[in-house]
Amino acid sequence: SDPTVHGVADRVVGVLGGGQLGKMLCQAASQMGIKVAILDPLKDCPANSVCHEHVVGSFNDGDAVREFAKRCDVLTVEIEHVDAVALEKLEKQGVVCEPKASTIAIIQDKYRQKGHFSKFGIPIADFVEVDTLSSIENAGEMFGYPLMVKSKRLAYDGRGNAVAHNKEELSSVVSSLGGFEHGLYVERWTPFAKELSVIVARSRDGCTVCYPVVETIHKDNICHVVEAPAQIPEKMKKLATSVAEKAIKSLEGAGVFAVELFLTNDNQALLNEVAPRPHNSGHHTIEACYTSQYEQHLRAILGLPLGDPAMKAPAAIMYNILGEDEGDSGFVLAHQLIKRALNIPGASVHWYAKPEIRKQRKMGHITIVGPSMFDVKAHLDRLLQRDTDGPKKVRPRAAVIMGSDSDLPIMKDAAAILEKFNIPFELTIVSAHRTPERMYAYALSAKERGLEVIIAGAGGAAHLPG
Repeated sequence: SDPTVHGVADRVVGVLGGGQLGKMLCQAASQMGIKVAILDPLKDCPANSVCHEHVVGSFNDGDAVREFAKRCDVLTVEIEHVDAVALEKLEKQGVVCEPKASTIAIIQDKYRQKGHFSKFGIPIADFVEVDTLSSIENAGEMFGYPLMVKSKRLAYDGRGNAVAHNKEELSSVVSSLGGFEHGLYVERWTPFAKELSVIVARSRDGCTVCYPVVETIHKDNICHVVEAPAQIPEKMKKLATSVAEKAIKSLEGAGVFAVELFLTNDNQALLNEVAPRPHNSGHHTIEACYTSQYEQHLRAILGLPLGDPAMKAPAAIMYNILGEDEGDSGFVLAHQLIKRALNIPGASVHWYAKPEIRKQRKMGHITIVGPSMFDVKAHLDRLLQRDTDGPKKVRPRAAVIMGSDSDLPIMKDAAAILEKFNIPFELTIVSAHRTPERMYAYALSAKERGLEVIIAGAGGAAHLPG
């Protein structure tokens, strides 16, 4: 009795924005035979070459959004800076928007976002609104220095954030952010050990799945490198995932969400901010996970079953190709990097085809997958030509592996002996029952990685020497 569906889904997905995230969303949709229309003001935006239809118009223009919605069965976003009021009106008229307009409105205003998550008991840094010089001076006395000053809206990729190191810098910092009339708030400075991210997917019926926790490494406040999975204790991974999932359950609507967190020096996981869409910290999922964040977003907003978020590669690194110079010289430098990447095992190049290059602009990314974090980091060093001048990294000749971190008190004695004999080694957890594919890949790649001895303890891991 169900209507005939040709392929995965007959519905047209409308995406507000046609940047690199929209492009990769269209690429995932193409593989599944799903039609995607985009609304973007630039005729040559990255998604233009791969979408089913490109409507040239502003996603901030309510009339353009309403007209665009007539072509689509479900609306979603690849950038949160859209006309949320227009989306709310469309929802009242029966248009399906995922995630919901209420979520977009909360996320758009970072001060409102902080207030929302604070109300739901999600751990965040202390914050307060500032609208006069005296109020920001009071905040400085209350929180101490350095003091993080942020714009409420349109703040991303390092824009809209500034640090005041003392009271004397407050006035110039406020001016650099457009003045108090621009809408500002301050946060207590958070000393952190690592910056983490968790991609959370939620279906239309409210089910959630979480991708493995990753570490994000920033340069000039822009995401530079993503390491997957994050090299942190299992307990911290569970804590970060728990905070992320709780945050997303407090919002409305389906789709993929990125939750950025600080892992503090005293082992707390503090939420930094949330993106209601696919995210830079999830690019690696295209090559490294069974279901990419882009396919997952389409599944979620269309009411299809969510896919498996687990990693199919033991380790991955994503490196952002950022503009190093303006104009042709910038393109030359990017092309040189890409040529080196094409000679690296396990490397995949994504070029966004933006018509103009600027310093620090995201032009593409490279994902490297491999059998261990040691391997992918070594390949990244080779890509960035880090190993040409300094001392060469010593490859491990031995491995100390165990089923879980509870085995470490016993197995660390093996590491101590290897250190005593100056034998380079790696120490890692390889669980036979939790990660059997990783165990298999680890054993299969051991010889080519230069390992001569595996010292294994506990359960199924003991089979590896054989």
